[in-house]
Amino acid sequence: MQTIEFGIRSCRKANMRKICAGFALAVGLLIGALLTHATAATNWPIPPGVKTVEVNGYPIAYIEAGGGVPVILLHGIFVDPRYFAAQTAEFSKTHRVIAVSLRHHYPEHWNGKEGAFSVNQHAVDVAALIRQLNLGKVHLLGHSRGGGVALTVAQQAPELIRTLILEDPFGLVGPLLADDSVSRTNISGIAQLAEFVRGNLEGGDRRTTAQTAWNLAARNPGAWDYVGPEMQQIITDNIGTMATKTPVEALEISCDDIRKFAFPVLILHGERSQKLFSDMGAAIRACKTDIAPATIIPNAAHIMHRDNAPFFNKAVLDFLQRN
Repeated sequence: MQTIEFGIRSCRKANMRKICAGFALAVGLLIGALLTHATAATNWPIPPGVKTVEVNGYPIAYIEAGGGVPVILLHGIFVDPRYFAAQTAEFSKTHRVIAVSLRHHYPEHWNGKEGAFSVNQHAVDVAALIRQLNLGKVHLLGHSRGGGVALTVAQQAPELIRTLILEDPFGLVGPLLADDSVSRTNISGIAQLAEFVRGNLEGGDRRTTAQTAWNLAARNPGAWDYVGPEMQQIITDNIGTMATKTPVEALEISCDDIRKFAFPVLILHGERSQKLFSDMGAAIRACKTDIAPATIIPNAAHIMHRDNAPFFNKAVLDFLQRN
């Protein structure tokens, strides 16, 4: 900034006009380069307040707020960074919050067809985003399938992790679980739901498809009405991600991978979360016994950061303050 200010003052002198012209061109090129780095080109509109950065050939969108040590928020299926509005507002008072929209989620309105979509692809994207934005070591928080993405980032790029926060993580199978039949049944059930979504999106209405899919996923015909207009819009905007053949998949993570984690880990479950998620949390702790018992969020189910945001936020912020 001092160089630019000096150049502007010098340009006021008549005998410096030629140099000024070159200076202006250089500054213009510099600004253009910075803007190109900060904002990736997209084929879809970018809403106000949303930033993008080119990562592995794709314009990753994210919402950023605050300053300090970075906290990365990773959402699960059906949703996007707006899902973490209460956490972005609260955590940004003390940290730099970056709520990431994983590849093919809002603001892209994807059809579930062309393009890569997997936990591994999303993990590779998140690691690249952390490096691209020069964030250093981050607090990485993932919910549900986003917890599986966070675990995969920690497995593949542990040097980027300051702490790992797992909110009802999903996707563990195999020897980590004494009985992985429930996990595999859930993965199979979501694949069947994806087949329904694909068929209905071909010639149907996105919102109607989203409503039916959400009710089916919740096994409750009134679940759509319960979530309210804001969540209904979020689900509708992201319904295309449920049309891919593998909206969720089994994680390729072993106990040996988890034992190598050299950073603090926080596991959270809702008081009313399905046993499936607490079993996964217990399996992670069994692999690395110095991980503290899971924090239970009272009066909350799987979407605990919305069901009881004040308690959830305090539990996470207390953990961040200690680490």
